[in-house]
Amino acid sequence: MDTQNPSVPPHAPARVAGNKHPNRRPRSGGLIHEHTRHNDRFTVIGNHLTQHPDLSLLAIGLGCHIQSLPPGARIDIKSLAARFIEGAARIAGALRELEDHGYLRRERQRVPDGRIVTRTISCNQPGVRRRPDESGCPARPGRPATAPAERPSRAARAGRAPLPEVPRPAVTAPALLQAAGELLADLHRHDGRLLLSAADTAHLAPGVAAWLERDVGPALVRRALTAGLPPEGLRRPAALLVHRLTAQLPPPPPFRAPAAPAPVRHPLQTCDGCDRAFRAPEPGRCHDCRTGPGGRPA
Repeated sequence: MDTQNPSVPPHAPARVAGNKHPNRRPRSGGLIHEHTRHNDRFTVIGNHLTQHPDLSLLAIGLGCHIQSLPPGARIDIKSLAARFIEGAARIAGALRELEDHGYLRRERQRVPDGRIVTRTISCNQPGVRRRPDESGCPARPGRPATAPAERPSRAARAGRAPLPEVPRPAVTAPALLQAAGELLADLHRHDGRLLLSAADTAHLAPGVAAWLERDVGPALVRRALTAGLPPEGLRRPAALLVHRLTAQLPPPPPFRAPAAPAPVRHPLQTCDGCDRAFRAPEPGRCHDCRTGPGGRPA
């Protein structure tokens, strides 16, 4: 009874930590950073862009490239397609992604010569403003915005926002609206980008009629709507035409008083009393024969 079993361990073994388990192999592979400090030609880009959960890899790379460019650089689709091997369609899709998430914002501005140009603003931190009264980029999803309104998402913009109102003519004549509609339907012959839908044409027709009503000929209206269009393309031609019809509406023509009617010239008649000729609507006596001597009636 007092014989000990030499095969039984004297006490229970201690629990082995997870990373020190004898059967666990050391982890191999994975990313290793080799950092070298940049002293020039570098750009600070936030991880919210480089690790964005919803942006495509092309959009993330394009966003980093845009943030590294100097002010004034051209980032329209044509210029980017000439710089990279991706086609214009893929680059356009990546730009839309960056706009939807607030990294890009486009604004149309009128330059002194009357043309409308598009200014592209790159936001390295969407939703962050330097001053409360500054208009900046929309906020990223999940981050509180300091701006009064956020940019609508792509799903919210899938059904186009309604167009602003256009000027209205003082007198709505069917012939005037028909002429305005024909002018709008013919715009794509002068610029293929101005191909309008039936709904857009019906919305814009009163604005064109207001111009025609103000003694502006169809050729001048057509020139005002097609001259100086932005070279980088039109995202919504009808919205641009609404702006031009409203912002460039000419003043009404000056008031002209109706001309006085011309005096009636009666035919010559022969007086029945003195055979003299006089003008009157019907035959009879002249004025002298009717009044007699001293101006009294005869």
